[in-house]
Amino acid sequence: MKLVSYTHQNEMLLGIYQNGQIWSLNALNNALPNNMRDFLMGGESMMTAALKLDQELKSNPNLGVAINESEVKLEAPVPNPSSCRDGYAFRQHVAAARRNRGVPMIPEFDQYPIFYFTNHNAIQGPGEIVCMPDHFQKLDFELEAAIVVGKKGRNIKASEADAYIAGYMIMNDMSARTLQMEEMLLNLGPAKGKDFSTVIGPYFVTTDELEAFKIPAKPGHVGNSYNLNMKCWVNGVLVSEGNVGDMDWTFAEILERCAYGVDILPGDVIGSGTVGTGCFLELNGTGLLNDPTFKPQWLQDGDVVEMAIEGLGHLSNTIKKEASDFSILALKKS
Repeated sequence: MKLVSYTHQNEMLLGIYQNGQIWSLNALNNALPNNMRDFLMGGESMMTAALKLDQELKSNPNLGVAINESEVKLEAPVPNPSSCRDGYAFRQHVAAARRNRGVPMIPEFDQYPIFYFTNHNAIQGPGEIVCMPDHFQKLDFELEAAIVVGKKGRNIKASEADAYIAGYMIMNDMSARTLQMEEMLLNLGPAKGKDFSTVIGPYFVTTDELEAFKIPAKPGHVGNSYNLNMKCWVNGVLVSEGNVGDMDWTFAEILERCAYGVDILPGDVIGSGTVGTGCFLELNGTGLLNDPTFKPQWLQDGDVVEMAIEGLGHLSNTIKKEASDFSILALKKS
């Protein structure tokens, strides 16, 4: 099942998405809520009811009144997540980024998964991403997958953690690299370099739709893994390609660490971290390492960033520059 949060006639609603058409979940069954937060908090009974409706619509699209995707504004599938974490699961990305900086691969990467908290109030969906002038100092995309937690849990073992995952989405962890690198010199962060926008969408895909893509986890790891091709284009040019199956740490293992000593909650969003080749920071570093005349590329005002993950859809955003001269970089003390 694919679920979308969408705005129609100035009202944000929750709907089932099939083949470019959307059915309001509440209109199909008034016992189901009209927003993703309440739907996820409703637990297994609501998910079961929605899955049943999805199957009925597949055999009888006239079951309810549908609206075309082109007639609505798609929002982030989980517009107000209870929290947002981002992992660091792809060894290829970590190794390449460290090689490009002239430092060896860090052995701790293979010992345990890590994550950081990002700004759950800066979640966005398809459409425009408005950035401040300082963000354009090395503005970057990050091609990732993300999960949505479907039920409350604490101290969960990785072997049991997949049962807590309600669905999957594309994630673009937007990054202002100059801000990020400056503050991380103080061994804290990332913070301001990340907290202006994290993009998820275009829809929330339940785990049943990914069964055909399941593959074994990498040796020595536990949890579901999926053979899902990942791509990113900037202004129509393919700049990155990878696979969700390349994750070294599974989402189940990341969840095990997230839930250690704390509650995970329905609506929590957790990203995979960047796939290998999945950002300009890595691509530019590799380019310069191989060719000193390589010209680095960063996102500019008006650029169109498109991401696609097999089974999870196509996410498109246009970068826009805020009409402002306010700069926190300029406030730095000498």
